Amino acid sequence: MAKLSTHVLDTFHGRPAAGVKLSLHALDALDGERAARLLAETMTNADGRTDALLLAGEAVRRGRYRLVFHVGDYFRAHGVALPDPAFLDRVTIDFGIAEDGGSYHVPLVCSPWAYSTYRGS
Repeated sequence: MAKLSTHVLDTFHGRPAAGVKLSLHALDALDGERAARLLAETMTNADGRTDALLLAGEAVRRGRYRLVFHVGDYFRAHGVALPDPAFLDRVTIDFGIAEDGGSYHVPLVCSPWAYSTYRGS
């Protein structure tokens, strides 16, 4: 089944990151610029995943996308003393879907000072 999913792992506390606000945007080409069109907003659950897929079925289409994770708010809510401004407040991942109907998983592994991502299965 075609799908786009994500999850967030908190390496500072060593657990899934529950309660991270995130948004998914389509990056549409407009006069040589990229315009971000909001597709979904959600929060991670106790497993650090979203309750529903970000995209499923025919909605998984070839193109450029952006995930925005509100990690600064998450770490503050969990008692982490962050500088003002925080080193990482929002983590933005721009990625491409190369095939209609593909299966894409874009996880975020983060702390208040570093993050990584990869194409998962």
